[in-house]
Amino acid sequence: MKKLDKLILRSFIGPFVLTFAVVEFILLTQYMLKYLDELVGKDLGAAIFGELLFYFSLNMAPVALPLAVLLSALMTFGTLGEHHELTAIKTSGIALPRILRPVLIFSVVLAISAFFFNNYVVPRANLKAYSLLWDIRQTKPTMNFKEGAFYNGIPGYSIKINEKLGDDGNVRDVMIYDHTQGGNNTRVILADSGRMYTASNDNYLVLELFKGSIYVNQNSGAFQGSSEQFVRQRFGESKLMFSLASFNLSRTREEYFADNKMMKNISELDFITDSLHTQAGNEHSRFIANVDPFYMYLSVDTTKAKYSGRARINEEFDKQLPEPVATTYVMAKNKARNIKNYTTGYIERLNSTIREANNFEIEIWKKYTQSASILIMFLIGAPLGAIIKKGGLGVPVIISIIFFIIMYVLSILGEKWARESLVPVPVGMWASNAILLPIGLFFLYQARHDSSLLEFDLWRKIMARLRRSKI
Repeated sequence: MKKLDKLILRSFIGPFVLTFAVVEFILLTQYMLKYLDELVGKDLGAAIFGELLFYFSLNMAPVALPLAVLLSALMTFGTLGEHHELTAIKTSGIALPRILRPVLIFSVVLAISAFFFNNYVVPRANLKAYSLLWDIRQTKPTMNFKEGAFYNGIPGYSIKINEKLGDDGNVRDVMIYDHTQGGNNTRVILADSGRMYTASNDNYLVLELFKGSIYVNQNSGAFQGSSEQFVRQRFGESKLMFSLASFNLSRTREEYFADNKMMKNISELDFITDSLHTQAGNEHSRFIANVDPFYMYLSVDTTKAKYSGRARINEEFDKQLPEPVATTYVMAKNKARNIKNYTTGYIERLNSTIREANNFEIEIWKKYTQSASILIMFLIGAPLGAIIKKGGLGVPVIISIIFFIIMYVLSILGEKWARESLVPVPVGMWASNAILLPIGLFFLYQARHDSSLLEFDLWRKIMARLRRSKI
């Protein structure tokens, strides 16, 4: 490898690693904010949250790579141009495509690696991430007894503690409503003081109560019309144990989530897509055979046929018809109504099958388009950086955000059109790359011919001249 290639690659790798880490962090933070309310307050430990973030970071990597390549290419070649290193290299007789070659080779290798990563690693990471997220959602928040407020986190009980005495679990003035036997507050426990602690490796909460009473509403005689009876039982010391199994994280078998399209590679997605298209084709071919029994061919004589030309059909019209014609007409209306209901249900079922097939096919093409977008972003960023000759995190960041938003909007729009069958799925998925490719080629042409059309200094001079001409 020549010294020039080493210089350019060394200048590119550093910004690429930095920008990829920053973009990955921003995307991961933005994504995890959606689940923030479901994650906090459950005392699951740093290991569980670290595992969840790791799996979701793998999911975000294919999205972060194109933006990282775009930004780092802009920064690298913009810095080389700003420090006149790019001009010196060109002066020595080396053309711009040769200067871009080492980073282009790196981008090609990165795009191929991203494709295999997206096809094999990301589905497995999604399976683990979303199954773990589901288990975290089902886990109850940790117990948080607030003074003077009822706590309903333990199934079958409502507990109120009016005063906490330090951090050793001692409490005062305890009220417990026991709903485990059904009914509406049929068993109430009052205690002057108590002590809380966990037992059996934190699997149970033990509540020792002192100097209290148990009130039980015995309404067994209410069915005979007798009045309700209340029983009070005093105690000096009583102990209650509550299971904390619902507060622990229990892992669900990952196989239950494996049918989702995000958990499958291309071969599995392709098999399901073909099956759904075959199902839709079979539904379409069976339509005529299924709807034909709804039709019944009836005949009436010429005397009765004079009623068939009536345009408006209502109850008054039905009453005016002779009985044979009225019967025939009612049967025809029922048949028409049945055909309409069947056709409506058939169309909804067919559209649902086609939409589901499109969703799986979208996932197939997304693995290709996300990898190809890495090359498209390099093709935009590298020549544009050589043209504007601005490095650092100022202008490159602004330009990168603009092109990333354009790519994102076009991708979402094409995906939506493909899902609704407005365009073929491959067309919708490749639309953003197809639109951005000519822009990258235009920038490459401008940079290769040392065009000053896109240089900021040129437009600044033009604006200055315009202001002077107005004066």
